[in-house]
Amino acid sequence: MSGEILHKEIYEQPQVIADFLESESENVRSITQKLGKTFQYLLIAARGSSDNAARYAQYVFGSLNRLPVALATPSLFTLYDRPPKMQGACVVGISQSGQSPDILAVVEEGRRQGQPTLAITNDPDSPLAEAAEYVIPLHAGPEKAVAATKTYTASLAALALMSCHLDDDQERLGVLQGLPDLMRETLKDNQAVIETAERYRFMERCVVIGRGYNYATAFEVSLKITELTRIIAESYSSADFMHGPIAMVDQGFPILLIAPSGNVLEDLKSLVDRLESLQAEMLIISDDRSLLSRAQVALPLQARVPEWVSPLLAVLPGQLYSLGLAQARGMDPDRPHGLTKVTETW
Repeated sequence: MSGEILHKEIYEQPQVIADFLESESENVRSITQKLGKTFQYLLIAARGSSDNAARYAQYVFGSLNRLPVALATPSLFTLYDRPPKMQGACVVGISQSGQSPDILAVVEEGRRQGQPTLAITNDPDSPLAEAAEYVIPLHAGPEKAVAATKTYTASLAALALMSCHLDDDQERLGVLQGLPDLMRETLKDNQAVIETAERYRFMERCVVIGRGYNYATAFEVSLKITELTRIIAESYSSADFMHGPIAMVDQGFPILLIAPSGNVLEDLKSLVDRLESLQAEMLIISDDRSLLSRAQVALPLQARVPEWVSPLLAVLPGQLYSLGLAQARGMDPDRPHGLTKVTETW
């Protein structure tokens, strides 16, 4: 049982985000100025954790910039060789390694069709970066643990920064620049969850629920749980969960709920009412004290922040919980079963 590498990288994230914002703000501002009004929507190609960052993009650009965001279907570009027409799109590839052929194929086709293209990657010398017209490097440094943590939050920061600069919104930029300190606070407040996870070492399945901006967080936390522990962890929107999957819940069924303050909080509180009636076992990530008091395990977010930046904080307790759960189950979080750091798909 190890985990020292993953533990270190989880705690590196506040500094990674600070370095990224300092290094890339001017580059991202320049990119958004050059893009101007050359596109009508974003088409994002990504896999794994990067795909979860793309889910965040659907909310941050849709809500704050009123821009539609579509998720690409890379198999159409590779296995089927039937790429769709991309008129009006800014084609974005998100990949920590920049190596996956299917993500590369989407960006290359976008450029062939004459659309603006952007790569968000931790490797500015990667094939993806070379294929795109514009590049936003993540500055996360080498990510040695197989499970992505700092490249995920850096990808969220890149998308949030791009959203701010598209509107030249200095107030939102100020909020974003204050996040590293809040991330440090969140990690400090949730250190104990690594040991608390021992309670769930025999768990075989669970559900992770979020909505709105933190729909992406639900997917990312469930991915971390599954890849690190081999537990079947399903992610849902709270709305979708009520449309059928809630039938699986009975006494003691474990549910991790991601519920920072914002527009969806009251909806999530209503879900907690229902889950309490079913006697579910609830782990809750929130800054709402009344909601945390109803959890079997409370994972606090001390600072209330605008909902659009909350995913950079809310994912951190989920990462720590996944690390602790893997260790409690006698697994090596640095080397998850059956996985490699760079996955190439077609």
